[in-house]
Amino acid sequence: MTTTVPHAKQSDREVWRVGVLFSRSGLMAVTESEHFFGTALAIEEINRAGGILGREIEVIAYDPGSAPETYRKMADRLLTEDGASVIFGCSTSAERKAVLPAIERRNGLLWYPSLYEGFEYSPNVIYTGACPNQNSFPLAEYIVRKYGPRVYLIGSDYIYPRESNRIMRDLVESYAGQVAGEQYVSMEAGDAELVRAIEAIRARSPDVVFSTIVGRTAQRFYRLYASRGFDPARLPIASLTMAEGELREIGPQYCAGHLTAASYFGSIESESSARFKAVFAKAYGLDRPVSMWSATAYAQVKLFARALTQAGSLDTQRLVDAAQGLSLDAPEGPIQIDADNNHVSLTPRIGRARADGAFDIVWEGKGPIRADPYLSVSPIGGRWLTEEAATA
Repeated sequence: MTTTVPHAKQSDREVWRVGVLFSRSGLMAVTESEHFFGTALAIEEINRAGGILGREIEVIAYDPGSAPETYRKMADRLLTEDGASVIFGCSTSAERKAVLPAIERRNGLLWYPSLYEGFEYSPNVIYTGACPNQNSFPLAEYIVRKYGPRVYLIGSDYIYPRESNRIMRDLVESYAGQVAGEQYVSMEAGDAELVRAIEAIRARSPDVVFSTIVGRTAQRFYRLYASRGFDPARLPIASLTMAEGELREIGPQYCAGHLTAASYFGSIESESSARFKAVFAKAYGLDRPVSMWSATAYAQVKLFARALTQAGSLDTQRLVDAAQGLSLDAPEGPIQIDADNNHVSLTPRIGRARADGAFDIVWEGKGPIRADPYLSVSPIGGRWLTEEAATA
């Protein structure tokens, strides 16, 4: 499927051509559709305002169907046949890892809006989502101090959950907690596999479950968790990925009390968030929720526009040089691209799901935290919470 921004000019000399690579079908359809909507909204706004340096952005968009191998092929197509050196795309780490060789080999530039497990740097990627010191670190302290020391780790079987759980294990133990169990399920696990996993959790009697299950499988997991009699007030699931759109798919009534660590929630009360929600609702209707997925995708396009204005070219090195150090009043608040690692500073938050599908923010950082993807300066076991936050 190919999508072109309406009213974009067709001459290569008159437009800035970019690729958009998010799945609107398959395992990750809900979250990646939100990435797509945020991206499309920002591009439409830029084009309606006259484009960048008098030239509109022309989009070539594909739907890879949540399949990493399809991502690889479509990234190659964008970079070669379609002539797009800049790509906004990918959500899971498996997808990012699939396209990275093509991006680096052909000297393209990937703008990646998803949280991830860290421990990566590429001069050909701008990472605008959270890395572990911006979400897992405060979440670990919160769940151990608020709910208890026994944490059960469960995830989908690929790199992001395994690496995130490795970090979470160290964090939990640094707060005098212990890992009550650890298991992984298939990416497309069915009900029988998930029920077995849930009963294994029950047998270990943890105080909290840290889940890195993703996509449709995560939605099934949350529904089954409720149907098997678990009370989130007593045994919540804590996640880095479960946002407003998926709560709606699951049924918000099944999710009230569960936790998510993220840089953005639609319930943030700020001028920048209110502006984003207003334009998003005008474009897509009041019934479609905003989330970290759409907000980050939207913000990174705005950062790209500022970088392109300075660079005056889609040349990768010139764009990266222009992007480094750029800041933006994003929907989540102030963000800035770090010149040392191409990651973004952002404000960490923890939300507790409500029965209406929104989140109450139960903890919020004092301001943006610099990304530390290799955990070179972030201390395992550092203190994030005040006593008040630990009892919220």
